[in-house]
Amino acid sequence: MTIPASSSPRIEVHEDDRALATAVAGELLSRLADAQAAGRVPQIALTGGSIAEVVHREIARLAPGSEVDWTRVVVWWGDERFVEPGSPDRNADQAREAFLSVVGVPDENVHEVPTTAECATVEEAAAAYAEALTTAGAAELEVVMLGLGPDAHVASLFPGHPALDVRGATTVAVHDSPKPPPERVSLTFETLNRNRALWFLVSGEGKAEAVARALAGRTGAGGEAADVHDVPAVGVTGGEETIWFLDRASASRL
Repeated sequence: MTIPASSSPRIEVHEDDRALATAVAGELLSRLADAQAAGRVPQIALTGGSIAEVVHREIARLAPGSEVDWTRVVVWWGDERFVEPGSPDRNADQAREAFLSVVGVPDENVHEVPTTAECATVEEAAAAYAEALTTAGAAELEVVMLGLGPDAHVASLFPGHPALDVRGATTVAVHDSPKPPPERVSLTFETLNRNRALWFLVSGEGKAEAVARALAGRTGAGGEAADVHDVPAVGVTGGEETIWFLDRASASRL
C-alpha cells in the first residue's frame, strides 16, 4: 500500500518487516544494476539496527537473480559505534556476515569506520573516515539508507545534540550519545544529503510516533515545520527520490 503525500517523499507501507525487507532488497538491486548500466560505480551507505539485518539477509537471498556486479559496488555506513573490533555493537560486522561476504563485495570496497584498536580517540576515527570518503571520491552516494530512532534521530544525529549543527565537515565525532555506546562516528547532514536516493527503513510500533512527526515536518502537515533539533530526520532528503519503507506498525499513526 502506498500513501499519497503532499510533497516528494514516497511512502510505502508493508504488511510486516519481512515484506518491507523484500521491497527494499528488490529496489536496491534494481537501482544498483541501473547505475552500473549507466556507467557508474554505485556507492551506498548502509544503516544498522534490527530492520537492517532483515534487509541485508533478503538482499543476499535475492542477489543471485540480479544483474548487479558486486565487485563494482562501494559500501559505507551512515554511522558506527566507536568500540573494539569484534564488538556486537558494530554495524559493519553484522552487514558483512549477513550480506557483504555472501554476495562477494571485495574487502577494498567495504569502508568501515575505524575501531578503538586503530584510533586512540573518536575524533581520530571521524577524521580517518572523512579522509577515506575523500580519497575514494565519494562525492555522491547512490543510495543512503537510514533507520529512525523513537526520538526521530538518524545515523548518530540525536535531538538537541551539538552534532546537528556541524557544518563544513564530512563526519562528526559524537560524544555522550543518549543511546549506548556513548561514542560514535556519524556522517554529517551535508554528507548524508549528497545522495541520489534516500531511503528510510522503519519497523515496529515503537517508531510510529517518530515516523508521524518526521513526515508531518516533511510534508508541511500539522502546523509549523519541524525543527531539525527536535526531529533530526527532517534534516535529510533525497537528491532524486526519498522513500519511506514502513511496516504497518510503524505507519500506524499516519
